[in-house]
Amino acid sequence: MKASNTFALAASLLLSSAGHSQSDCDGIRYRYTSAFENTSVSYDHPYGSNLNAFGVDEDLVFDFYEATGSMETDRPLIIIAHGGFFLAGSNDGADVVPLCEDLARMGYAVASISYRLGVANILDLENELVRAVWRGVHDGRAAIRYFRQSALDEGNPWGIDPDRIFLGGVSAGGFIALHHAYVDQESEIPANIDQSLPGLGGGLEGLSGNPGVSSDVAGIFNICGALKDSDWIAAGDEPVVSVHGTADATVPFGSDMVSLMGFPVTQVDGSSVVHQQAEAVGLTHCFVPIEGADHVPHVTDGAAYDLTLSTVSGALSTWLCGNYPAQCGAYDYTTEVPLISTADVRLYPNPATSGTVHLVNRQAEGTAWTARVVDAQGRVVLEFNGRGSSDVLNVDALRSGWYVVEVGAWGWRSRLLVP
Repeated sequence: MKASNTFALAASLLLSSAGHSQSDCDGIRYRYTSAFENTSVSYDHPYGSNLNAFGVDEDLVFDFYEATGSMETDRPLIIIAHGGFFLAGSNDGADVVPLCEDLARMGYAVASISYRLGVANILDLENELVRAVWRGVHDGRAAIRYFRQSALDEGNPWGIDPDRIFLGGVSAGGFIALHHAYVDQESEIPANIDQSLPGLGGGLEGLSGNPGVSSDVAGIFNICGALKDSDWIAAGDEPVVSVHGTADATVPFGSDMVSLMGFPVTQVDGSSVVHQQAEAVGLTHCFVPIEGADHVPHVTDGAAYDLTLSTVSGALSTWLCGNYPAQCGAYDYTTEVPLISTADVRLYPNPATSGTVHLVNRQAEGTAWTARVVDAQGRVVLEFNGRGSSDVLNVDALRSGWYVVEVGAWGWRSRLLVP
């Protein structure tokens, strides 16, 4: 699988340098699943309610994931919305639960939300889908307001930082995140949203609960979703990271019709077009296509899951931590790499701030030895023949990121950070 990516690096570094450089940005937290060993989850916490497509009042709930033993009281919060074409799916579905668990292991607080599903008129799918998206946007905004209000006014029972809230989703949930971020003017509310209909009133913010506080987020992520009109994206909007299969037959990769069971429903701009617009207006963004993949491949394909998780966590951690190297795309997010004993083999400086790294190999006094540098996708990017107990690796040509240096007959390993 070949993954390509686009990253507005200068804008990202500007954003992250203005953000948090706290003690929690320790090089592991928010980027690696080894930050915490275990997670816990609690279920069905209410965050709001509203009338659904059938005029029935519906309670809205979330499941909350966090690292076991985390003592932080100001954790960044990820709110994630599941997929299902606004007809099905749930907040404990296979498309979101593994992501929630792994992101919690990285140190994020994670809330997987329910939102209103259903269409009232199956014969008017185009208008009904637009209305369903709008209900989901209103519900997502209510969830953001719930957590921000609980942090500001209710003693912060969830231990989150109200200035570091992210919204994201899978498929339909990606629609919710994108429309939350970029439908931010009353004039952008689609004309086929009749606000007099049950559950559609309340303007931009909606009536799903927790009024009086901001629904702003620090950024969004989109997994195989789309935006009705990419022209809504403007300079200064929220940063976005997306993953999308290039052969998606449900939600288009580019500008095309979104389809339900093979039937076209409405024209949308898929992730590739969203990021073309983000690039055009100078928005901080990261986009990783999954070549040849269909809809939500991370649910059934382990490699696609790894790429999806590392892309999302890499971008979010870049935005969060000014001291982290910018990351867009695949990397080894597990850090399950054995460290070399400093008594035998040592790398310095690490991070490789000077472009060269001294490699001391006390096992190889007076003999020839070999080493290689492997990137996060398992590719050998540098091979090296050394002699004696010390030599110098030139890593100046390597891109910023984490690498593994393997020494000898590949029996000794160490992580190496190239800033």
